[in-house]
Amino acid sequence: MTDTLAIRGGTPVVPKELHHRWPVITAEDKAAVQTALDSGIVSGPYAPQTKALEEEWARYCGVRHALTTNSGTAALHTAVAAGGIGTGDQVITTAFTFLATALAVLQNNAIPVFVDIDPRTYNIDPGKIEERITARTRAIIPVHIHGCPADMDPILAIARKHRLLVIEDAAQAHGSTYKGKKVGGIGDMGIFSFQASKNLPAGEGGMFVTNREELKERANRFRMFGEDVRESDKKAFDPARPLDGAREYNSLMMGWMYRSNELTAALCRSQLRRLDASLEQTRRNAAYLSEHLGKIPGVTPPYIPSDCTSGFYQYRLRLDLKPLGVTIPVKDFRLKLLAALGAEGVEVSLWQTIPVPAQTLFQERTGYGLGCPWQCPLGEEVKYDLAEYPETMKLLEDSLVVGSHTFPLFPQPLELMKKYVEAFQRVFANLGQVLA
Repeated sequence: MTDTLAIRGGTPVVPKELHHRWPVITAEDKAAVQTALDSGIVSGPYAPQTKALEEEWARYCGVRHALTTNSGTAALHTAVAAGGIGTGDQVITTAFTFLATALAVLQNNAIPVFVDIDPRTYNIDPGKIEERITARTRAIIPVHIHGCPADMDPILAIARKHRLLVIEDAAQAHGSTYKGKKVGGIGDMGIFSFQASKNLPAGEGGMFVTNREELKERANRFRMFGEDVRESDKKAFDPARPLDGAREYNSLMMGWMYRSNELTAALCRSQLRRLDASLEQTRRNAAYLSEHLGKIPGVTPPYIPSDCTSGFYQYRLRLDLKPLGVTIPVKDFRLKLLAALGAEGVEVSLWQTIPVPAQTLFQERTGYGLGCPWQCPLGEEVKYDLAEYPETMKLLEDSLVVGSHTFPLFPQPLELMKKYVEAFQRVFANLGQVLA
């Protein structure tokens, strides 16, 4: 049935007032931060809010050790350094991720090596990892992209065979599970981000996790200037006076100032108490969209393996023009579709438009200058050929994200999802107006 789309002057399907802004800050969140302020303690590696968050997060993830950092990127860099990865070493990761995954490798003067994705899950393709392993490879960083767990069993098998570390980038995957186990604690190390767009949005902040004591100790030094400030040394800290103590001021290794603070920790602790409820609502919204949008010809909802759960940090749809009889390039069609859906009131967006190895940093290999890290110290030329990542290239041409950082799926009511479906149905039933 012909219907005038909003982009052509019709009335939008989706009322703006149905949208709930993210992050949601509750009275309990404000009270938690106020409690931290009232204590007079706002920072310190072993301050009470920080320690409590680390303990609570370790229990939540089922790991032995958790260390706060001031960002997810800092947590990644900490993991790379804790693993002893350095100059001239290579680290394998996915071509489809946020830049921070590769930056953490570069920041320790090592070289990222990218692998193409599985076209269904959008995660690193385990079947393409071994061909990238060399004598200089030290680790694999699988990314649980959009909250969907990477296929960890074959990745771990490859790592054991070649004696490689596995660092899980779970920055987008709080509470996601792989075969019944929460991600982050499956490999040797894992990291999370608490940046404001994440499922656990404490503003900024991150977390390093591991089950191995020696990795925890190295990570702890690295995030504190390379100093050996141990919690077990009671002279070095007092929970009531976390900035005082018998600190030696002796750096044992290269280090950064990557610690977090009490206000972030207090806010994160409060939000953690409702994380599971938020994930349940997110998964409900995603399931509803998948059930109904999957019936529209040319639209493919995200695939989550049956033995996994996703946090749906992003809800990504793929477009297939053949069933639609559309002959223009898919990137052009996507732009028209974004405009039409946006006019109807649907939050739609693009997240990443080119693979990480296509970014200027990697194509020009500017790095630190003087060719580092790519030519230091071995002088071997490294190039990133985009022809090696065809599935990643295709995904970033034929997909779009339902939701945005300001209005993601997490807090939205089911009524809004129903309106989204109605808007999609309306637009796809009137593609002539979209294409005109």
